[in-house]
Formats: sequence, structure tokens, C-alpha cells
Amino acid sequence: MKKVLIAIVVFVALLIGGIVFLLGSAGDLIKQQVETQGTRYLGTSVTLASAELAITEGKLTLSDFNVANPSGFSEQSAFSFSSVAVDIGQVSEEPYTVQTISVNAPEVLYEVDAKGKGKGNLLVLKDNIQQVLPKRSAPAKPSAGPNPLVIVDDVQITKVKLKLNFEQLDTGEFNLPVDQRTYDITLPTFSAGAIGQPNGLPADQVGAAIVEKMLDNIIAQAKNEAEKRLKDAAKAKAKEKLDEKKQELEEKAKSKLKDLLGSE
Repeated sequence: MKKVLIAIVVFVALLIGGIVFLLGSAGDLIKQQVETQGTRYLGTSVTLASAELAITEGKLTLSDFNVANPSGFSEQSAFSFSSVAVDIGQVSEEPYTVQTISVNAPEVLYEVDAKGKGKGNLLVLKDNIQQVLPKRSAPAKPSAGPNPLVIVDDVQITKVKLKLNFEQLDTGEFNLPVDQRTYDITLPTFSAGAIGQPNGLPADQVGAAIVEKMLDNIIAQAKNEAEKRLKDAAKAKAKEKLDEKKQELEEKAKSKLKDLLGSE
């Protein structure tokens, strides 16, 4: 029974920073605090439909997690998860270990701000996290309080549905067509790696650290896609200029032939 209670505390602490709660309302309290702490770290509205804690199975499931776009961007969501599953690992001593956290089919929007300065919404969210997360210069020490040290062995992100919107991006002379400025791709499953190794991370920072690593990966892939599109546009522009040059040379050749051979 003691291990079960420790597990409950660890999971709640993992996602909300550790609070004292009544067992019967754990799901409601987790939901409330995920929204509160999520909003604090991301600097924008965070909502969660439900949190279900299965004590005997050692699992926690979060459903319909949604993060609003930061100020200055569209009214669409920045990202949302249909479900997040957390599997308990070693909970007998600190740092406590969570085996896996699985984020299933998140929908993510990467767009440039409406002012056209080229600032991405996901970069703003990442900056917000970094401003709140403390800089760690020394290993964290075990805590006897409600904010224990936690290690997550692996974070799996499956089937990210990424929407890229570069309508506001200044592409200069390449002038990307509208249909090439907004498009959807599905990213392959990737691992955000381990969190808090080797000494553990304070539980109230784990969720933000996971989101930060996830954003790092998605931002990198979004930039690669944008770079690929611009390269394709540059090649098309170069070919267009070559075609224009070719046509110009052909016209000059025809004119020269008329001069040399005369015309009827």
C-alpha cells in the first residue's frame, strides 16, 4: 500500500509539481493543476479534458490536451494531444523512475507571426518555457517534500500531424505560390529521449522539459521542410531564368539568320 501511495504522489508531482490531494478526486486535481502549471510554463492557455489514474495498473492517461497559440498568432491551437500515457517504473526510492511517456498523434501548427518578422509560434512557446525553467548548474538533491526528483527513461512521440503555415514569411524574389506556403505532413515516430538522467529532475519541471525536447525536434523538422521548399523554389526560379535566357538567345539567333539569309 505504501508503494501505491508513493506512486500516486510521484505521478501527480510529475505533472503538477506535487500537491496534497484526496484520493477520490485525484483525476480532477491533476486536470486542474496540469492546466495551471502548463499555462505558467508555456505562457498561453492550456486545457485538459480529463485525467484518469489507474492505480492497480500503474498508469496515468491524459486526454485531449490543448495548447493555445501565443499572442500575435492565429486563433488556431499551437498543438494538441489526443492522449498521453504514463507508465510507472521504479517508485521505491528517489529519484523515482517513470519507464515511458507516450504522446499519441499530436496535432501541431508551426506558423510565422502575423507581423511577418519570421518568428515562429513554437519558438515563442519554447522561449517561454526556457524563461521559467531554472538554469541548472549543479545536480539536484533529493527532496523529502512534495516535489521529488524524477527520471523518465523514454518519451515516445507517435505520428505527429504537422501543419506548416508560412503565408506571412517573406520569401523575397522566390515568391512561393500560396499552395506551397501551407501544407501538412505526418512525421515518423520519434523519441524525445530521457529526461532528468542521471540524478533526476524536480517533478514540477519534468512536464516542461518534455515539451521543450518535443518542440526542439518538431521545430528542426519544420525548418528542414521550409528549407527544402525554398530550395525547390530557387531551382525553379533558376530554371525559369535559364529558359528566359534560352528564349532570348533563340530570338537573337533568328534575327541573325534573317540578317544573314534575308527574309521573304
